[in-house]
Amino acid sequence: MKGRQTTITILMADDDEDDCMLAREALAESRLANDLHIVRNGEELMDYLYQRGRYADPKSSPRPGLILLDLNMPKKDGREALKEIKNDPELRQIPVVVLTTSKAEEDIYRTYDLGANSFIIKPMTFAALVEVMRTIGKYWFEIVELPL
Repeated sequence: MKGRQTTITILMADDDEDDCMLAREALAESRLANDLHIVRNGEELMDYLYQRGRYADPKSSPRPGLILLDLNMPKKDGREALKEIKNDPELRQIPVVVLTTSKAEEDIYRTYDLGANSFIIKPMTFAALVEVMRTIGKYWFEIVELPL
């Protein structure tokens, strides 16, 4: 199967600097030619998606083809942001993959009820994170058809 050549923007919402750095490195290691943008909390995520404030320029804040969402963030947590995204007709088609340290069954059920497309527990090692990113990339950018 031949993958698409189009670059797809990934928007990662995570307040952990180390996790963001590791995710960026893991995407590079897994050879995904995707554009990664990072926001640090749920309010920044919504500003990015609605192109408000410092995210007003669509050239520097393109619409994401995939959102990687941490649940536990300051200001507005991932659960609140997910609910807002999936309740908005303009945003609900963007796939949201919850990528979190939470293993709570309640979080798994609740995020799927809110419309999450996947729930992934963050791996503990860099090698495992690279494999997760490679798998996410293969699935979301080579196998499934995304709305453009």
